[in-house]
Amino acid sequence: MKIKENKSLFLKQFGDTPQLRVLDFLIDNYMFDFPMTEIARESNVSYNSLKIFFPEFVKSKVLVKTRKIGKSDYYKLNIENSFIKNLIKLDWILVKENSLVEERKELIQSIS
Repeated sequence: MKIKENKSLFLKQFGDTPQLRVLDFLIDNYMFDFPMTEIARESNVSYNSLKIFFPEFVKSKVLVKTRKIGKSDYYKLNIENSFIKNLIKLDWILVKENSLVEERKELIQSIS
């Protein structure tokens, strides 16, 4: 597993759990589909941990199966799900607020 140097604003705000790491990765890449192995690798979550909660994500329609290539099923974030729509909006709000804070800091430093 690779170690992520900087936690995203999403993970800093809501905590760093395997489920949230997966959601964070998929929110950042919501237009693409991935096999479970790549979701685990890119989320820095062990495959065995992912297998524990992944079926519940599919059952609750947080994730949808998009296609099958060889033996691998591909999944993506279900952007039609209202919960996911709101999570994506929330992620953007965190990014916007953080950038405003950074701009204010830079402005104050330039004035000083």
